[in-house]
Amino acid sequence: MANVNGGPTTAPGAGASTTVLVVEDEPAIAQAIVHRLSAEGWSVESAGDGLAGVAAASRLRPDVVVLDVMLPGIDGLEVCRRIQAERPVPVLMLTARDDETDMLIGLGVGADDYMTKPFSMRELVARTKALLRRTERAARAVEMVAAEQPDPPLVFGDVTVDRAQRRVTRGDTEVHLTPTEFDLLLALAAFPRTVLTRERLLAEVWDWVDASGTRTVDSHIKALRRKLGADLIRTVHGVGYAFEPIEGTATGDAATQGA
Repeated sequence: MANVNGGPTTAPGAGASTTVLVVEDEPAIAQAIVHRLSAEGWSVESAGDGLAGVAAASRLRPDVVVLDVMLPGIDGLEVCRRIQAERPVPVLMLTARDDETDMLIGLGVGADDYMTKPFSMRELVARTKALLRRTERAARAVEMVAAEQPDPPLVFGDVTVDRAQRRVTRGDTEVHLTPTEFDLLLALAAFPRTVLTRERLLAEVWDWVDASGTRTVDSHIKALRRKLGADLIRTVHGVGYAFEPIEGTATGDAATQGA
């Protein structure tokens, strides 16, 4: 059984290679999340307030954090800031308010994804797995660089998407993106000037196919526009989005690169 009072737990017969930290102050919700994620074979620990969550993240060095926004002590946004300042880690934020402003603030402080309560445990697992897969992709990119076999950067006028380093620059300025934002940009840049539906982006970036998740795509697009500029991503109302570089043609194998 999962221990929601601070002890790590691993599902029977599973390895402890993946560690998840759950920061949630409502015991019933925390217990349900820990129980469900433990069933995936992950080592899961929970913390009941913001300061305890920061301390647990420092001690555990988790692979992913599931973080509630409304917490006693310090709120989830401050928890996210402190965790990311010490060590970058994928964060899935949980919010009780379906307010896009709050969601954008969460993405702005380093969260990679968010879900609005109430949510399905099935979707929570899917979103967590997607975050872990992005971490694995980033690690593989680093390995390819070390082996001197990196993917060439994609260059669109003044925008460069370095797939090997997972870095983006516009002009002479580096644009700091979360892993989710980078994968979303890469999915769009792989097919410049082509409209990709929200459902397709949700499937490619989040590995989740459900119309209820399309608002997640919209919020991440808004976050990308705030960081890169509103001119690069065109909205096709009722359909989806297209990456529209202002000048130049992409170099690199964009046509075959998936997100």
